[in-house]
Amino acid sequence: MADHADNRLVLRYLLRTAPAVGAAAALGGIATDPGSSWYRRLRKPRWQPPPRAFGVVWPVLYGLIAYGGARALAAAGERGERGERGTVARALAVNLALNAAWTPLFFRAHAPRLALADLAVLNASNLDLLRRFGRADRRAAAALTPYLAWTAFATALNATIAARNPDKRRTRIPGWRLRTF
Repeated sequence: MADHADNRLVLRYLLRTAPAVGAAAALGGIATDPGSSWYRRLRKPRWQPPPRAFGVVWPVLYGLIAYGGARALAAAGERGERGERGTVARALAVNLALNAAWTPLFFRAHAPRLALADLAVLNASNLDLLRRFGRADRRAAAALTPYLAWTAFATALNATIAARNPDKRRTRIPGWRLRTF
């Protein structure tokens, strides 16, 4: 991609990816509740970052996802690969939906194991997205790598919390009866 043309095209796609990423971020922000009595009672590993660290890391990651997505979409479209651009867009949408699902599963449904299952699928989606971004544009893939690293860390953290809290298996989903997962 030529740098000058690249900037305008990336900006055009950024105006599309940023709202989608922002919606996932907003859902996560609304559903997060590290001050809840349920969360405070969980046995967590000592290596868990303080809650304020998540508020610093996630905005950066979401910005990189939006930027990387814009670059990948621009690169696929510039080469005339409309089919590939659509595939990248769908893969990004699925990834953002999986990303947005984790927080309500963990914090609102109180389901660490179900949230861990979501993370397993999210990690597979991340690898697929990295492959697609990398095929379209190396910078797009590079922008995505911190997100992959953080979600791998989040998976280890979630798995540790789930293992340390076997009695926290009750899932609370509004409108549903309590279920054990």
